[in-house]
Parts: sequence; C-alpha cells; structure tokens
Amino acid sequence: MKLSIFRLIPLTAALTFATSAVMADEAFDPAKPVALPRAGLSYFNLNPMIQMADAYGNLTNTAHGTFGKFPAHFDAGRHTHTGAYHGVVIKGTMTNQFAAGTNPPELVAGSYWYVPAMLEHSTACISDEPCEFFFFAGGKFDFMPASQ
Repeated sequence: MKLSIFRLIPLTAALTFATSAVMADEAFDPAKPVALPRAGLSYFNLNPMIQMADAYGNLTNTAHGTFGKFPAHFDAGRHTHTGAYHGVVIKGTMTNQFAAGTNPPELVAGSYWYVPAMLEHSTACISDEPCEFFFFAGGKFDFMPASQ
C-alpha cells in the first residue's frame, strides 16, 4: 500500500508530539527537549472504563497530547467534542464510525484518525486485547453524548 505525503504528515506530527512529551504539571517549552518513558506516564480514570495520561498540557483545559486506554470490546457511544482532535492507535484494533456511516475501517497499531469539531462519531476498541492510543488537540477535551 502506498502512503501519500499527506497521510505521513499527520502521523509524523503525532509521533513528534509523543516523543517530545512533557509531564502535565510542567509548562510546555518547545525549545526544551524532553523524553518521557512509558513508565513515567500517570494514568487516571476519565470514567470507570477509560484511562488517560497527560503527555503535555492538560486535556481538561488546554492544548494537550494524551495517552488513552480502552478495554477490549469497548464502544464509547455516539458523541461529539467541541474541538477537533487527531489520534494514533498504539495497540489493539479500533474504529471510528462517523455520522451515520457504516463499516468503519479497522485501525490497527500505527493507524491515524482525525475528528473535526462537533462531528458525531463513536470511537471503539474492537479487538480481544485492550486498546491504547495517543491523541492531541489544540484545546481542551470534552465529551458530549449524542441525543438518541
């Protein structure tokens, strides 16, 4: 499969953010190099099923890069976010079903997705193993369940 440069740019940006991560309690300084080993991540429960760990910024109120974990066979349900965000799958197989679409592509480790602001979607871990991902956004992260 051939990848266009336009597909590689977002993935490269995500990996750059991941390897240049800083702990959430430190101010991000783009002139300061940082390496954050996996063991240095501090996960917290966003809800009983979803765990998050700040790499830089703080997902509740600033631009951020955040690691996340979903349990196996977990679907976050239809929802929207005020701001757009980018994501990269690290482990497991995920999907993002957008709007009224069906049969979303399966996203394995190394796959990228993007969700525009206010686009209804459902992010899911469809594998037998838990899923891990990294996502980043220019503003805070929120979650608004879609009206059924």
